[in-house]
This record gives sequence, structure tokens and C-alpha cells, in this order.
Amino acid sequence: MKRMNPRWKSPPMWPSGVGSRQPCPRESALRRAAISGNIPALPPHHVPSGRSVRVFICANPDDTEAERNALKEHVYPKLRDFCRENYGIEFQVVDLYWGVDPEEWDSPELQRLRMKLLEECLKTSVGPCFVGLVGEKYGSIRVPGEVESAEFEMILDAAMEAGLDTHILDEWYCRDENSVPPAYYLKPKAQMLKNYQNSMESSSAAKTKNDKAWRKVSEDIKRIFRTAVLQLQEKGTMPSTQAKKFLCSALEDELDFALGKQTPAFLRKCVCYIRKISNFDRFAKLPEMARYMDIVVSGDRIMRNQEAYERLLKVRDEFIPTVVAASNLRVYSSVTHCDMKLGYSQEVESHYVEGLCKQFYEDMVDIIQATVQQNFDTETDPLYDEILQHLSLCKAYAALYEYKAEFLDYVQEYILPSKGSRMSPLVVHGGPCTGKTLLLAEVAKQAYTWLQKEMGPETDPVVIVRFIGSSQSSTDLRTLLQSICEQIAINYRCLIHFLPNKIQEMRELLVNLLGESSFHRPLVIILDALEQLSDADEARKLWWLPIHLPRTVRIVVSTLPNKHGILQKLRYAIHDDDYYVELTQRDRKVCSQTLKQQLLGVKRKVTSGQQIYVNEALAKCTLPMFVNLIYREVVHWRSHKDVDEKSLCSTVHESIEQLFYSVENKLGQRFVFRALGYITMAKAGLTEIELEDILSLDNIVLGDVIVASYLKNPLRISYDLVARLKEELEGYLVERQVRNVTLMVWANRHLHLIAQKLYLGNEEDVHQMHSLLAEYFLGAWSGGRKKIFTYDNNHFTSQNISHHKNPHQQSHEKTSSDKYSYDRQTPEQPWVFQCNLLEPDIFFVNHRKMTELVFHLTRSGRTDDLMFGVIMNFSWLYTMIKIGQFEKALNDIDLAYSYTQEKELKFLSTTLRGIKVKVLKNPASLSAELQQRLLPVVTSLPKLRHLLLECDKDGPKYCSIVPLHSSMDVTYSPERLPLCSSYMQIVEILPTLAPNIVLVALEDGSVSTWDVETRQLLRQIDTARSVVLGIRLTSDEKYLVVATTKNTLLIYDNHKSCLLSEVEIKGSKHGGITGGVAFINGFTLSTHHALAWLEASKDVNVIDLLYGWPLYQFHCWYEVTCVQCSPDGMYAFCGQYLNTASIFHLGNGDKLATVTSEFSGGFVKSILVLDTLNQMVMIDNEGSLSVWNTKEITNPRLMEDYDCRGDDSEVVSIELSEDQRSILLCKARSIEVLDTKVWKMVEKFKAKRSERFVAAVLSKNGQSIVASMEKTSSIFVWRRDSGQCMASLIEISGAIVKLIKSVHHNLLLSVASSGVLSVWDIDIITAMSNIDKTGKKIQTLQLSGREDYVFTMDGSEAVHKWNFSTGFIETVFKHEGIVENCVLTSSGDLMVTSDDKCSQYIWQTSSGENIFRINGQRISQLLITHNDQFVVSLCEQNASRVWRLATGHKVCNILVTLQNALVTTANTFLVGTSKNKLLAVSLWSGSVSKKFVCDDGITIVNFKLIPDCPDCVVFITSTETVFIWSVADEAVCRRVQLPANFLKNLEDFQISPNGKQGIVSKGDENINVLDLHSGKLRLVHAAGIIWRQKLSRDGRYLVYICFRNCDEDDDAGVVSNLIVMRLADGKSIGTCSLYKTPTFLSLSQRALNIIIGFEDGSIGTYTVVDRVDAALKIKIATSNSRQIVNNASQKVRPKCGNHSFKTVADCIWRESTEVFSRDSPINVSDSGEGESTTPTKKTELLQ
Repeated sequence: MKRMNPRWKSPPMWPSGVGSRQPCPRESALRRAAISGNIPALPPHHVPSGRSVRVFICANPDDTEAERNALKEHVYPKLRDFCRENYGIEFQVVDLYWGVDPEEWDSPELQRLRMKLLEECLKTSVGPCFVGLVGEKYGSIRVPGEVESAEFEMILDAAMEAGLDTHILDEWYCRDENSVPPAYYLKPKAQMLKNYQNSMESSSAAKTKNDKAWRKVSEDIKRIFRTAVLQLQEKGTMPSTQAKKFLCSALEDELDFALGKQTPAFLRKCVCYIRKISNFDRFAKLPEMARYMDIVVSGDRIMRNQEAYERLLKVRDEFIPTVVAASNLRVYSSVTHCDMKLGYSQEVESHYVEGLCKQFYEDMVDIIQATVQQNFDTETDPLYDEILQHLSLCKAYAALYEYKAEFLDYVQEYILPSKGSRMSPLVVHGGPCTGKTLLLAEVAKQAYTWLQKEMGPETDPVVIVRFIGSSQSSTDLRTLLQSICEQIAINYRCLIHFLPNKIQEMRELLVNLLGESSFHRPLVIILDALEQLSDADEARKLWWLPIHLPRTVRIVVSTLPNKHGILQKLRYAIHDDDYYVELTQRDRKVCSQTLKQQLLGVKRKVTSGQQIYVNEALAKCTLPMFVNLIYREVVHWRSHKDVDEKSLCSTVHESIEQLFYSVENKLGQRFVFRALGYITMAKAGLTEIELEDILSLDNIVLGDVIVASYLKNPLRISYDLVARLKEELEGYLVERQVRNVTLMVWANRHLHLIAQKLYLGNEEDVHQMHSLLAEYFLGAWSGGRKKIFTYDNNHFTSQNISHHKNPHQQSHEKTSSDKYSYDRQTPEQPWVFQCNLLEPDIFFVNHRKMTELVFHLTRSGRTDDLMFGVIMNFSWLYTMIKIGQFEKALNDIDLAYSYTQEKELKFLSTTLRGIKVKVLKNPASLSAELQQRLLPVVTSLPKLRHLLLECDKDGPKYCSIVPLHSSMDVTYSPERLPLCSSYMQIVEILPTLAPNIVLVALEDGSVSTWDVETRQLLRQIDTARSVVLGIRLTSDEKYLVVATTKNTLLIYDNHKSCLLSEVEIKGSKHGGITGGVAFINGFTLSTHHALAWLEASKDVNVIDLLYGWPLYQFHCWYEVTCVQCSPDGMYAFCGQYLNTASIFHLGNGDKLATVTSEFSGGFVKSILVLDTLNQMVMIDNEGSLSVWNTKEITNPRLMEDYDCRGDDSEVVSIELSEDQRSILLCKARSIEVLDTKVWKMVEKFKAKRSERFVAAVLSKNGQSIVASMEKTSSIFVWRRDSGQCMASLIEISGAIVKLIKSVHHNLLLSVASSGVLSVWDIDIITAMSNIDKTGKKIQTLQLSGREDYVFTMDGSEAVHKWNFSTGFIETVFKHEGIVENCVLTSSGDLMVTSDDKCSQYIWQTSSGENIFRINGQRISQLLITHNDQFVVSLCEQNASRVWRLATGHKVCNILVTLQNALVTTANTFLVGTSKNKLLAVSLWSGSVSKKFVCDDGITIVNFKLIPDCPDCVVFITSTETVFIWSVADEAVCRRVQLPANFLKNLEDFQISPNGKQGIVSKGDENINVLDLHSGKLRLVHAAGIIWRQKLSRDGRYLVYICFRNCDEDDDAGVVSNLIVMRLADGKSIGTCSLYKTPTFLSLSQRALNIIIGFEDGSIGTYTVVDRVDAALKIKIATSNSRQIVNNASQKVRPKCGNHSFKTVADCIWRESTEVFSRDSPINVSDSGEGESTTPTKKTELLQ
């Protein structure tokens, strides 16, 4: 075994390691042949992979109609689902009579097509292939379509001899000399029947008349042929074998062809169902029985046709039994009894049909299971699949290669070994359609044989072929080289340890691998169409192509001569002309000869007159493709056809168009338009059955081809149309195998281009077709969902299609406007087909959906379906990761984002990149990882809710942990854009209506429009070297106004960036700064006006933006400091010095009013207009407010004066919340929030001494404040209700100097001192503040009995009560000292706590009231008995007590000190350890009742009670012995000795409820499962070093948290893992990363919920849903984090209640007594679960 350079260190690219997989003798011969490129050894009809089940239905059309319809409607769809789900393959039924006009049933064309398809089904079906339905009818003989002239003339003579009138044969048959030998053919029905038509008749009447006429003609023809042939047979002139074709029915013919002369193994795949009807002859006279038997009419008597009946018996009762005797063919025979009156009535028939359907389904499933193998090869092995794709194309192309030309010999000579030492690649070049691809396919097919012939049969060559551009992997250089390297490595048994990352190293690897070839195993590589390579990695420069080859290697490449300069580059590298083969036009005579041979091959020729025109056409063009197209045209010419110079085209292009037109004429224009349109627009082609499905969904096609009688469920097109289309385009529509399916694709790019031009020219239709394909792959009409069928004739007028006559078309005057819904029987389209629901990881990927869906959704603009049907679909994400397409999934998400601009998609993309390493290693954890990250932000990004629900639905199949509430901090980095070297150069930044576009003005005079996401400069305005003072946009973003130091306003058209006008701003005549120049002090915009004022000026200039001229000046009392326009653009409010404001009318320039505030010291810093409340707020430079009612605009009334001049600090920024309910005032030293309803300060945040605020903004819902400080590079988020700093986000670009809020998109723009602009999403930032934290690490945690609330202690003076389902803190219980103990009653209504100030408290948890307080002793442990009656307070110094919870009275004292005590389940004993003793103390007397004493020097390490055995205790001693001790009997029941040194570092010890198993962890990577009955120890390996573990109440699951092994350096931030293990099989059924340090783990007793306390004071809640459990737990659906509220973004957080302790104690404990301050203050109901009936002072409920 050779090893290739292992110096490349990168993970292998394929899932199951193809490179490491050495071909072994057991591997199938087919696989070996495919991988070594031995094409002749592959099966003739299909490469190993093209797999589908195709069943041919052989039956008489009329008497089996009910059976075939029932099977079509009920059975085929089920069988199709069965094959897709279990084998990943298609099931197709070929029933050519279904959906066809009954008048066409005996047309020679249909019968010929039936025989052809029957042969195909027998050859290609991988499962069952033939079903015969035989009834009581033999069927009539057929009208011959073509008869050899000698035979025809013999029959004609015999008919005349018998005295028959033969003029009908003369009329309907015509001699054709172009047939070899000459023959008579039946003239086309449509052409002949025109003679019977009257042009005045309506189309339906004409059709009825035609049908009648044809019936008579066909009966006459059949009669003449039958009589004449029987006579000839009697005479012995015609042998019976020859006569048979004229005398037997289609049924006999097909049965004979399918079942005669077949092997027993083959017959196992066939079935026959025979239906006999007893005493059927007597019902012959009933008119409706003619359908079920052959009848003859003699005179007025109707009776059974005995001759036909005899032939039927011969087939049914002789031929079929003979076949059965020789093989194991399945035959079912049933005898039906008729109804006495009605004969074979509908009721009788439907009874038979029902039984048949059941039997048919069972037989098909049976045969499929016996004959089809589940083939996961192409699923798990992308390389094998890639090889098969190219081999299938190679076989398809080689079959089209007709011209044995000198070029082939030249290439053969190159491939065979030569004397020379070094070789170069051979280059085949030539223009389009010169046959390069066909030549290379032929070379690939023959190369193996050539080399074996030349070098001996023991030679084993390797041939590698790639048609570049035909698959995604062959278009990209990296994947192309990789797949070639892997294929060489497998053939030469080299192990590639790692695939190189660098493309240059990949080429080195290729060169090294070429050296592996030898004379015994020569290597040939064939690369077609180099020009199709994508330009990535500079592939078209051909630097990667090895030029000097080893002696035993040959490379053949082909290219167009003038595309991307590829041929020129090759000539530069390979100088020797011998290595070039140019394919040119052929010699005309050679082409003519080839054409002649081709025609003779199918027994045709052309007349000498016609040959003249063929020669003329060949004189114009002799390209191989052209010759082939001519052949396709002339093969149909009859000898009497009038041919002229227009009959043949002169170019390839015209000939292809001609071919398409002829197909349209034969099959109907609309059908061909749509069918070829769909094939052309599909990304990778379509399968035959997909095309049938899609056309059945297309009402336009159905309206054209459907026969009126078939307007019923299921509504589908007839299969014969698809079959005829394929036949007409044979050789042009080729088949290729891609992953188990056979796709129809165009044979070359030329055909594709012309089809695109002809059928995809109309944009509206293309959009509609993409949409229909998207619906199909979404499965929109699957599962019996019905689609409306509207018959609309006018739809196609846009395409200028003439309404051609179609024999099927009938008048639909009545139904044209009626709408009906029908089932179209399209299949379900899951992302994967699950073979076994209990093994979700065994599946077939629905590659067709994977390939096509996103493509059509984006093309048809169905962004919602793209977002929710694909991107937000868990199943899609999981499958993409599972099949190694993670990067492709990310690209699809980015593509969807570019279409929709939904920020949820951007967030999802970032999230997935963050968990990449984790989920690639363990795809099953995807759902838990996503839920953890999405839950905190789902309120801000509501569209992610869809993905969360998907994770709930499908995630538990793979991972049993479902996060209910995640406290994970959102990791988030903004979009960054470097603008300049320092922030000093930035004048202004404006956000726009587009979320990713900003306008930036720099002081050098440039105004740029940037796209922040792509970091592209979109537009730039240069303001002619004047310094910019500021920029503004109007609200509709139509005008951009720039103020310059030249005191001008420049007005630009924002979208076109062109200057509209320039206006100078003048100061007031009297005011102004003496001596100096006054610059523009400020300007603002309303909808139509710009308002600007100069420094120290009392005048405001108003400019009309539309015309760019000054309108008027507003004159104010004092110098203007700020101007604000009302939102409707009616009024301007001008703020001035001395806290004065004037109001002007913008329309006419009138001054309406002037107001002055009481605090007249400063100046007006800002004016806010609250239009919803008709109020104006003036804010001065010190932050004082005056509020004016502006309802009467000319006379504003002062409403409120609000003085906040306390802290001598300037106002930095002011913001009015979106709902106008709050005003945020940010000063340098403090932030204040005012409520506009009551005009009071609601919150105030002060900065620390040395700190100053830069700016602050409100979040969208106004619940958080986002701010930044001077000289810091962080953005801080504060919660308004609690004042907690919830997050600080580091801006890596430097200290933040400016914050700007974009009102439109809730974005925050920050500018760093380094001149970098960052764009933050406030929604995501505020999502961080949604997580409640206590601020200190959680030390212990209690869950209430109903599991609805969690109580936590964190070493502070408070106990926090959390709502389990929302994860919010609802109540805080404040204590005097630090809380040390906390216990709950089983209902959770009462809580007993103790602190370090020697106090105990009893709290009502619902109201939050401290209803009782006891002082006097410091408590070491608190316990409540299981019946909630008594509390045990253990003390270390004094006597411990048992007291009654209901009254607070003491029951007894306990004088011994106990550690880690527990109350037994029967509430009788308190069990605890004391030094080396285990004591059981009576709860009634306080005395020690039972004890276990260890020998000297031995201590008790740990003990546990067994829940199911109330009297048993399990404990471990320091001698590593486990004891099970019965308290009642005071005796040791069992003892188990553990291995030595086992307890060196015992961390944890758990007992299962039945006491059978113990779980011991020692702080290492192993879980020790101890069987307490047998003493056996089982080791289960954990995923890391175990920190804590918990056993579930039922003993089935172990939940543990383990820390990472240090050598794993994958994804950032993972601290530890939470893992759930099923103890029965030791399997991890769920794993979830924890990104914070856990400090407490708790497992609930009832619903298997996990609660984890973290170091930062937050909690996370999870639930375990094992997939072997019943359906998903309902609580996930009802959990608050998942509820789909209509207004999802506004999830209301409950107000947190703070409740304080009682200051006065109700009871004081002395040494052994207690002193009450009042009588029995508490009252608790007796039952443990019952509601508390405690009388309380406060009855307020917490909101």
C-alpha cells in the first residue's frame, strides 16, 4: 500500500473517506468497472446508477378501464411513495391507453410505441416490470400501419379473389419507394378524414362525425386483411408465423413478447391477473356488455365472437399456464359471478376492482423488496456519483457518434504506447457543432479496449473522463482536480491522508499521482470543453495542466478555438503541432455516404430526385451535427413527397429550429412549448416522471391536451405525450444519471441556447413556469391537495401562437369559465426520505429538491417560500450539514438575504458560522445549538420563530435536549466600514431608508454614499473644494442639502447625485459679529423647504427646495440657536437665546407666536414637537424643559416647567421615543428619562466620577438604554426597570466618539476615533438585555412542586423567584442578612429561609409576603417533612429543633449534631451522619432511635436514601465499601466492596429509585454504574471530565455536565457540555454546549426538566424529550418562549416585585424555649398539595 505525502494537514472533504477506501475483491464488479473507466463492461442500457421501477401495463383498454382507473387513483401514488421512501428511487407505470382518446386506441402509431416501451420496461426496470390484466375480451386485430409491398400485393390479390371490395385499401394505403424494400403505408388519419368534413360544422360535431367514419373504415380494413390472410394461410401461401401479425390482437402480442422465451429469474418480476366471468355468454345481448367481450352481430342477433373467444382461451388457458409451469411467474385467477339481471354490473365490477387493488399493492411491494437493493453508495460517496454522471453522459454521447473519421485513428495512435520518453497532452479543437464532445466520448469508450488489444489482456488501463460544465463539481477547478486525484488514488491504491487546502498543492498532488501509472496500468485522462471552466483560481490560464507527462499517461483535452484565449495558451505551452487535432468541416461526399449508410441502417433511402436537394444542403454545411439533423429530416420522407430547396435548411441553427417546429406540429404547440421550456429552465434537467408531474400541474397544457371524458381525478396528462416527445427528440434530449435518477438534458449547448430562445423568451411566462416548478419541489399540491383547473384558451396569445388544430381538442364552451379542483397526484417532497422512523439518520436525500428548489424560488421571486420553506427549515439545514454541504447552505442563506434583506437571515448566517465546528462534528446537536442562540433574540427578530418551531418539531429526532429558556449572551459583531484615518475628518453621517446604505460627509468636501455590507462606494459628490459644514436629507430622500463654509446651501438630487441649485445664506442687516465672518450656524429641512441661519444671527432664511430660491426670512427676537419643523411641514419652531422660541408659518412666512420659558438664563438647545399630543417641548442647554400646548398655534399655553439644572453638566443628546411616551436626556454626567404623560423623571442613571457620556439612545420598545462613554470603546446596555448593565459590547476599532440612531431601521451607527463606522442592530443589542441575571453566581436552586417556579440563592441577601417558562425573575425576597438556607413546601406556596443574622423567615411565595419571622439561632440546614407539616432546623452550636409549620410551635429538640441530614419518605426519621456514625433520629421525640457505628478510623463518605424503600439507606465508607442498611431493623442488608483507590476523589454518588443501581463519579471522564445487587461495576465513557451528574427520578436517564478536554481547540466560547445519557444502552441521546460557567445543576422530579444556574446569575432551562418517549411534550409548544403572539416583538416582561423581610420577629428562640409575640400567626392546610389557606394582610397579586 503506497502512501502519498501526508504533509498536507486539513480535514478530509468527503464523509466516509473515499480515499481510504481500497477496492477489495468483494466490491461489485460494476463499481470497479465504473471507477477504472471500463465503459464496455457497464450494462448496455444504463450505468449502474440509473435506477427506477417501470411497470408496463398490458391490457385491453375497454374492458379493464375500471381496474386501470382505480389503480391509477389509489395504488400507484402509494407505491411511488413506498419506493421513494425506502429506496430513494422512482416508481413509474407505463399505461399508454390511459388518458388517450378511445378512437386512438388501435392507431398503428400507438401500437408501435407500446411495443417499444414494453421492451424498454423489460430491459431497464430494477424491480417489477410487467403486469398483465386479462379479462373475457381478446380484443380486435390491429390496422396494419406499414406492409411490405410483396406481402400487401399478395393480400390484395387474395381479397379480390375472395370477391371483396378492395377500393378502401387503394384509398387508404400508399406505396413508398423510400422504404427498403418498398412498402405500403396507411395514410395519416387526420389528412384522410378531412374529406368527410363540412367546414360549417362545429368542432365537436365534426369530431363525432370523424370518429364514426374512422370506425367504419377501420372495421372494413380489418375485415379485408383478416379474410385475405386466413385464405392465404389455408392455401399455405403465407406461413402462420407471418400471418400471426395480421390476426392476433395487441394483448396476445404483448403477452407473448413479455412472457415467451424469458428466464425464470426474469419472470419473477412479472405478474398476471386473470378475471373470468362465469356464464358470461348469456349476457351478450345486453348492450353494455360489449365492453367486456368480443361480439358479432348477425342480422338482429348479438352474440359472442367464438373465434376471438377461442384465441383468448389459447392465450389465457394454455400459454400462460405453460409459462407458469416452467417458472415461478405470479398468476392470480378469479372467477366472478354476474348479477342475474344486469350481468357484469358496476357493483360486481367494483367489488372485483377493490380486491385487485389490494393484491396489486402487495405484489408490487413484495417484488420490489425481493429484487431492489437499497443503494446508499451514491448517497455516501460523492466521488462515485460524480464518476457515474460523466460515464452516463459518455455512453449517451458515444451512442450518437456516427462518423468513423480519420480523427479517431489519430487519437487512437496518440493513446497507444510509443517509443518516445515524454509526452504532452493532445488538444482537440474546432468550432461549435464540429463533434468534439462526441469524438472524446467515443475515445473514452474505446480507450480501454484499444490499450488491452495492443498491450495484452492482462493490462488493466484506467480511463478518467470529465465533461467540464456538465456538473457543478466539474466546473470548478478545485473540485475537478480533487475528484480526478481521488479517482487515480483509488485505482492505484494510494492513501491520501489529507486533501491540500491550496490549489497549487492540489496540482502537485495530481502530478505525483500521475507517476503511479505503469505499463501494466496505463492512465488516460479525457477532459472535454476546457472553456467551460469557471474563472476561479485562474483556471482558464491552464497553469494547472501537466504539460510533460510520464510515458504511461495520456491526457486528451478539447476546446473552442477562440474562447477565453485557451487555445492560444495551450499553443504557448505545447509547441509541437503533432499534439493538435483540428476538427473541420468534412468532405461532402463522405457525408453523403455516411447519410446513406445511416438511412439503410433503418431500412430507408431517398429517391434520386430528393438526393439532389440533400447534396445541395451538404454543399452549404458538413458539420456532424448538421448531417445528423438532415438525417432526422429525410428519414421521414416518403418517395412521393414533393421536395424543393426550402425543404432542408442550410445551417445547424435553422435545422434545430426546424426540428422543434416539426415536433410542435406533431404533438401540439402548447405542450411542446411548456415541456421543452421546463426541461431547459431546470437547473440540472428533469426526469421523465417529473416532467409528467409538472405538465399535469400546468393548466395551460392540460387545457390543450386533456380529453373531455378524462376530466376527473386524478387529472394528469397522458404518458404517451411524454413518450412521443422523448422519441421525437432522441439523441438531442439525452439521459444522464445523477444520484439514482435519470435526468433528461440537452445533448449540447447549442440545443439549449435555441430552446431557450424559442421557449423562454416571454418573461411573464418564464416567471410563471419557475413558480410552478418551485411549487412542485415544495410539494404544494402533494398528498391529495387539489388544484383548480381553469380552461383558458387565451393565455398563450402573448406568445403569438397560432391555434393549431389538435385532434384532441373539443369545444369546451360550457366549461370554459367553470372552475373545478382536481388532484394532480404530485408526490410529497420532503428533504429526505426516511427509510426507518426509529433510525432517523438512515435516509435518502431528496437531491432533486436540493438541486432545484432554491434556484426556482429565487428566479420566481417567491421570497417567503424561500425564507420559510427552505432557509428557516430545520430539516433542510440538518440535511445540508449531514451530507457535507455546510458551505453551500451558508451560500444559500446569503443569497436569500440578498433577495429579501431580512435581518433574521443575516443573524442566522452569523449564528451558523459560530457553531460550524460544533455541528460538523456532531450534526445531531444542531437543534439545541440553534435554540440556545435564537431564543434570546426571537422577540427582536420574530421571523426566527418559524425556525424555532421547526427545531421543536424535528430536532428531538436527533437530540433529546430542548432548551426552553436560554440565558446565552448573544454574540454579535457589527458591520464595519473604515471611512478615513481619523474621526476628526468626518463632518456628518446620515443613515438612509435602506438599512445598509449611509451618507458620509468629510471635511475635504466629499459626500459619499456607501454600502456598509459590501463596503462599496456607490456614489460620490464633490462640493468643489469648499469645506462642508453639514448635510441633511429630506424625509423622502429626494433632496440632499449640503452647507459649506462659503455660506451657501448646495441642493442635490440625491439619487442622481447632480447639483440642482446653490443658494447663498445672508445674515440680518443689523445683527452679526462685528469685524469677523459669520458662518452658517445651522440648518434644517422640512418636506419642501430648507431653513438656515448664520452664527449670532436673528434671522432664519427659508429656501424653496424645488426651485432653489430664497422665499423669505423669519425675524426672531434673539440670536437663533435651533430650528425644528413640525412633521407635517406646516410650522417652524425657532429656538433662541434667553430660552425663547418663535413659531412661524412655513407656507406664508408669518410669525404666529413667541414664548419664553421661566428659566430664561440659558438658550434653547433643542425643540421637540409631539404632534400626537399637540405639544412642543423646549429643552435648554442645562436640561430644563418647558412644555407648551400648541393646539391653538397662535397662543401656546405653558403646561409644565421641569427644572433639572442640578449637576452643572451640558446636554449631550436628546431623543423622543417612537411612541412619544418618553424623552431621553443624555447629559455629560447623567442620563434621565422623562415620562411625557405626567412630565416626571422616571429613571436617572449617573456616571461614575471621572466618566462622561458621549451619547445615549432608547431601544425600540423603550425598555433599554444604549449608551457610550468618553474614552471607552464599548457600547453599554442598561435595563430601565432594574438599572442593571446587561451587556457591554466592545468596539474593536477604538474609542467611540459619536452615536447616531437610524429611525427607519432601528440601527445604531457608532464612529470610532480611528474613523471606522460601525452599524449595530439595536434589536439584537436589546435582545441581550432580555436575559434576567441576579448579578452573582447561583449557589443553590429549588424547583416548586408544580415545576412552574424556580427559587435561587446567590450568596446575597435575596432569594429570587423565577418563572420557569419565561425565564424572567418575578419576585425578589429581601432578607436582613445573607441567605444561607431555603426550603419549599411540596406545593411551593410557602418558603422557609434562614440567613446569617440568626433569623428564619416564612414567606408566602404567591403574594411575596413575609408572614412569620423567627430570631435567635443560626441554622446550618433546613428541612421540611414530605407532608409539609414540620420544619427541621439544624444548628451546629445549639440544640436543633423540629417545629410545626402551621403554628411555629416546637415539636421537639434534637441534641445531637447531624451533617447532610435527610428526612425518610415515611416522615418518621431524620437520618444524618455524625463523625463515624450514621444516626436515625425520631422526628417526634428528637432522640436517636437507630444507629450504625463504623470501626475506629473509618468515616462515612456519603449516604443516600432509596426513594422506593422508605427504610433503607445506602452509604459508602472510607474503606471503599457500599452498605445497604435497613433503618427499621437496624441491620445491614447488603455490602459491596469497591476496587482499591476508588474513592480517592469521589465527587458524586447517586442511587436509582429502586435501589438497584448506584452512579458514582470521581471527577474523571468515566461514569461508574454500580449494580448494588451483584456488586458489578460498569464503566461508561463520558464526553469529558464530569463536573456534576444527576439521575432522573425513574432511573432511566443520567444528566451530566462535563468540561472540555483541553486539547480540543474548536469553537470559541464553549465552556462545558450538558449531556443526557440513556442508562439502558449507555447511549448519549442529547448534547448541548454551555457557553457560561455552570455553578449549579438541578433535575426536576416530574417532567425531566433540567435547570442550570450560571456564574453570572442567570439560569437556563432545558427539557429532555427522548425519541422513544411518546409524542413531543406539550410543554414545548406551550412554553412562553415559543408562543406565537400576533405582535410577537412586544413580549411584555412582568414587573418584578420586590418584597422585604419583617423588621420585628414573631418568635424568638432561646436555649430551649420560644417566645411568641402573638398567637399562632400561620395556618397551613394539612395536605401536602393543597392550597395554602393562610390569612394574609396583603392580597395583591404580582403582575
